[in-house]
Amino acid sequence: MNNDVYLIPANSKKSMMIFGMFYPFDLILFGTGLSVTLLLLMILPLDSLIVSLIAISPGLITGLLVFPLPNYHNTLTVLIDVIDYFTTRQKFVWKGWCVMDELKKNKE
Repeated sequence: MNNDVYLIPANSKKSMMIFGMFYPFDLILFGTGLSVTLLLLMILPLDSLIVSLIAISPGLITGLLVFPLPNYHNTLTVLIDVIDYFTTRQKFVWKGWCVMDELKKNKE
C-alpha cells in the first residue's frame, strides 16, 4: 500500500471507557443516584404510589442520564449540547480563508 493516509478507528475512545460505554463520572453519577434511591427506600414508608415513585426517581433519573445514545456519548451529553446551543450566541463570526480581507474592509 502506497497511501500515506492513516485512518483512526471509529472506536478508538472506547478503550478509555469502563465497559466501553461509561466514563468514571457517569458511573459515579449513577452510583450516587442508586445510593440515594436505596436510602429513600429504607427511610420512606412505601404505602402510596406517589411516595414509591419519589423514592425510586433518583435512580431512574440518573439511569436515563447515563443511558448511551447513538452519535452521542449519553443523554447527559445531549442535554448539555442542547442547553449550550440555546444559551450561546447564534451569530457566527466569519473566520474563513479571507478573514484578513474582511478586517481590512472594516478598518476603512
